[in-house]
Amino acid sequence: MSNGLPDYLKAAKPNPAGNRAPWYKNTAPTYAGIFLWFVFWMKATNVNNVGGVLSHGIWAPIVSLVLAALLCHLFYYVILGLMGQKTGFPLYVVGTSTFGASGGFLMPGFLMGLLQFGWLGVNIYFSSLAILAIDPSSIETTGIPFKAIVIMIIWGVLAAFMGLKGIQYVARVATYLPLIPLVTLLLLFLMTVGGLKSFDADKFIALHQSVAGSTAKAPFTSFGLVECIITFVVGFFATAGAAGVDFGTNGRDERDVHMGGFIGIAVAIIFTAGIAVLIMAGAYGNEETAAKAVEASKAEGGSFAMHAMALIPIILGEKLGQVVLILLAIAAFPAACFSSFIAANSFKTTLSKVNPFVSVGIGAAVSIILAISGIAGKLEAVFGLIGASFGPICGAMAVDYMLNGCKWAGPRKGYNPAGWLAWGFGFTVGIMPNLGIPLPLAPVWAMIVGAVIYWIAAKAGLQSQALPMGQLGQAPGAEPKAPAAAPVEAELER
Repeated sequence: MSNGLPDYLKAAKPNPAGNRAPWYKNTAPTYAGIFLWFVFWMKATNVNNVGGVLSHGIWAPIVSLVLAALLCHLFYYVILGLMGQKTGFPLYVVGTSTFGASGGFLMPGFLMGLLQFGWLGVNIYFSSLAILAIDPSSIETTGIPFKAIVIMIIWGVLAAFMGLKGIQYVARVATYLPLIPLVTLLLLFLMTVGGLKSFDADKFIALHQSVAGSTAKAPFTSFGLVECIITFVVGFFATAGAAGVDFGTNGRDERDVHMGGFIGIAVAIIFTAGIAVLIMAGAYGNEETAAKAVEASKAEGGSFAMHAMALIPIILGEKLGQVVLILLAIAAFPAACFSSFIAANSFKTTLSKVNPFVSVGIGAAVSIILAISGIAGKLEAVFGLIGASFGPICGAMAVDYMLNGCKWAGPRKGYNPAGWLAWGFGFTVGIMPNLGIPLPLAPVWAMIVGAVIYWIAAKAGLQSQALPMGQLGQAPGAEPKAPAAAPVEAELER
């Protein structure tokens, strides 16, 4: 490379203005689809503490979700989205300013692809259980049935293959499949809303304690509840926040970035997880439904329904509930395919000499193993790792952008020390809970530490030299063309 740009940057081309569209046609619906995934709103209401997220009533989790939603939108997405919109370049190119032209090859490029297999494992695990109408909470006592293992293998293989070869077919129906969880949430809300006025947190805590006995943890403190919800939402969103650069490349102007994020992220988080909280409160505010939930918990292998997904067969009836669970799993299949697709694209860039069928095949095998072993079902650990990995990336990239006068600085030579120091310190802080070291709001602290360390390192002169951008978008081996960089320069001046 010497002092020039590596080939993968020379081949990168900004998304032209003609390919861009209003926020309500790309960014908002795509992000909203992420939060409509049943795993998100299921886990948002699923904790083992006595009383769960409803231990302090209805408004406490709603307010916590509002705080988490604004945090994700303002501190994880907006600046990265603006970087994508102004440059037209994807994350793996824009990230070279923070991590260097050589370093950006690995961070965030390769890391984004690698973590997609973690997401694929989560999708395989929960979708397979949904198809069999198995409450994930019961797996700890009953174990994963053999038929679920078979479905996990089939699900993972199909998702990997479709991600490599059939993504265009998946994309054709993916636009409409999010309607399934949306309709499900609205239907469940309409069927339980009458119980909201009768919900009593103290009675629910007593009911949960009587069923769970000594297996449930003590009720949350008010701060503990806020911390739990924010930690989960931020950990869930971290990779999607970094991908805000890619989403931003589809925006026409800054308004598209702001509106797409506000509606697709903030509003979607509050709506999907918020309505799941209301469904749970309404269900347990109804004496008949609460009695059914207690009866179901006494069934062989059953567990007390502490999240909206587990309440579906109780509210809708067993047969209809099973159909709805299968439909929710089908609606999640495109997300599994897209994870494979994103991983394949990342590996094609970072491991260009390796056949994608080999790299993605190995990754898919790992995803299936994570699902079968049950590791993918431990969402606190999974999202803790994701938050620790991408929180510092979001924080460091945002500070890099602001230090450069709210413009992209362009690729930096080699491995930019400031970026790698920021990520190392941020990751160390963020991963502490996974290592058994308690740290409230760890993903948030990971982002803050990454931002602060990058600022300190930059001020200390630890940023590597910026490389000339004249060859950006100029494919290797092609004759240099003077106008090639003009659109990029124009974007950088905006």
